[in-house]
Amino acid sequence: MSSLKLTDGAVTDGVLVLGLSFNPNKGSALSIESGSATVDAKTLLAQLKELGATGKSDEVIKIPGTRTKLILFTGLGATSKEYAHETLRRAAGAAARALAGSSEATFALPAPDLASVAAIAEGAALGAYAFDEFRGSTKSDRKLPLATIAIHSKFSKKVEAKHALKRAQVIAQYTHLVRDLINTPPSHLTPDSFTKKISAAVKSLGGTSSSLKVSVLNEKQLKSGGFGGIIGVGQGSANPPRLLHIKYSPKKSLRTFAFVGKGITFDTGGLALKPAAGMEAMKSDMSGAAAVCGAILAIASLKLPVTIEAWAPLAENMVSDNATRPSDVITIYGGKTVEVLNPDAEGRLVLADAIVKAQETKSLDGLIDVATLTGAQVVALGTRTSAVMTNNEDFSARFIAAARESGEAFWPMPLPQELRASLDSPVADLANIGERMGGMLVAGLFLKDFIKPEVPWLHLDIAGPAYNESAPHGYTPVGGTGVALRTLLRLVENSIIR
Repeated sequence: MSSLKLTDGAVTDGVLVLGLSFNPNKGSALSIESGSATVDAKTLLAQLKELGATGKSDEVIKIPGTRTKLILFTGLGATSKEYAHETLRRAAGAAARALAGSSEATFALPAPDLASVAAIAEGAALGAYAFDEFRGSTKSDRKLPLATIAIHSKFSKKVEAKHALKRAQVIAQYTHLVRDLINTPPSHLTPDSFTKKISAAVKSLGGTSSSLKVSVLNEKQLKSGGFGGIIGVGQGSANPPRLLHIKYSPKKSLRTFAFVGKGITFDTGGLALKPAAGMEAMKSDMSGAAAVCGAILAIASLKLPVTIEAWAPLAENMVSDNATRPSDVITIYGGKTVEVLNPDAEGRLVLADAIVKAQETKSLDGLIDVATLTGAQVVALGTRTSAVMTNNEDFSARFIAAARESGEAFWPMPLPQELRASLDSPVADLANIGERMGGMLVAGLFLKDFIKPEVPWLHLDIAGPAYNESAPHGYTPVGGTGVALRTLLRLVENSIIR
């Protein structure tokens, strides 16, 4: 894990990171953006021109330094008087990724305010990530992530800047945990081992001394307790299901939220077996559970005065003689029955159990479920934008505002009531699939059936953005991304001052 620090002095050794932009109104003329650091821009621009630099986003160019060992230029895109915080985050992240193997680098990017300092720190720390736990003979050939990140800023002596760096460090720490969980192969991440890894993280944070409490229901307790969704999905696997509950209850609490995350540690599709091509990515089907667990730990680490209850229904959806069959009827916690027409629409079943259970907490200010729920989300919004569905437009608007501040891309989607009829079943209270067209919305409507009307609720479908199968970009690596954690944290922070 990289360490973060502030500096405002002259940079005379190591690596110096500078921004590079282009002016589309002046023939794409390049500009060096060095924030509060002083550099010989004229000489450097001449070198960059010879190298064919463009200043576009995700471009990284390294040249030998004069006073420093190395200068790295990271693309900021079009020249601006004030760069968007997400632009700074991504530029810092791209630079940090390119500096794997380096011991320290000073980031001198445009930071006219504390929020910009925070964005640069977040991006750099998020970009300095690697997952090498399961490498053997090739591990020694891999470069370690950038060890120390120094943010060059005129605010380096301000207490607020130090707080911003601490927050960035916490975000990076728990986003890395979420990524690690997602990237862990299913041979090593089962419902039971997931609970053990999270319990260890809670203990490391201080456990009860940090106002955290963990409890786990095993398969016997789930069955006797009536959690038919989690049992129905998990009964085909040799690795039995679990329901993980983490509660953060500080002495002073201004709000109460429930987070519920889909935790399918591997999804074969069950008896509706998925095609082999692409099935390996189904180790990421527990990204929602990882995100809500990471978020509650980050909130506890920052000691925010908000009560959070996180629920992670965990199961492995496998093929066996015990697996749930198409047309089986299961009973969700609370008594509602579901005809399972498609065992590959399993995430909504485990979520339904946990959502009903979560609403036993009185006076919730909001319930948010996070899930890699539908392939239809990817069709509708692609691989970088997640969907938001709701029963409360004000709650959704506050979440979208928090997402904009955090730099995560979320887009509001409707829940058209006319699609609800497609979930009707001739033998049960409802079926687990309905109309194929608008499948993401139908899945949201299924979950809405288990929400009390008075509880503000958000459903986040992160199917595409949770797992990056293409090239790395900005602060985003290949594999697990950790999406949703930062927005959940920002939403909770904003609720304190509302």
